[in-house]
Amino acid sequence: MPMPDFKTYDDSNIFAMILRGEIPNKTVYEDDHALAFHDINPQAPVHVLVIPKGKYISMVDFTAKASDAEIAGFFRAVGKTAEILDLPDPGYRLLVNHGPHSHQEVPHLHVHIFGGKHVGPLLMRGWEGKIKMPNMD
Repeated sequence: MPMPDFKTYDDSNIFAMILRGEIPNKTVYEDDHALAFHDINPQAPVHVLVIPKGKYISMVDFTAKASDAEIAGFFRAVGKTAEILDLPDPGYRLLVNHGPHSHQEVPHLHVHIFGGKHVGPLLMRGWEGKIKMPNMD
């Protein structure tokens, strides 16, 4: 699967299509700034994506171009979504990928919320030299 272009926003990306209502989703939360929905390929018992409604490729793009209201609204939506999912206790993980080295697959900013089980260490420990990493350049 070729990696997407992370320099220009692609209106045909799957999250843009979801925002336009062209593809259904299982919505958890929605407001003026964000949409939160269940991931179609969950990696934990609870795996929800939160996306801004604006056309932002990455966190760098978002924080550079979004209004203060969009930024605050988006992060409030992430917190509200975690509350709706009853995740604050015992805890959850937020993950944001940026670009090919992080394996960002969709060129639209999105925050993953993982919960429902102990999700383990943040990164694999001791992987150096033991795992062949794909060339994502």
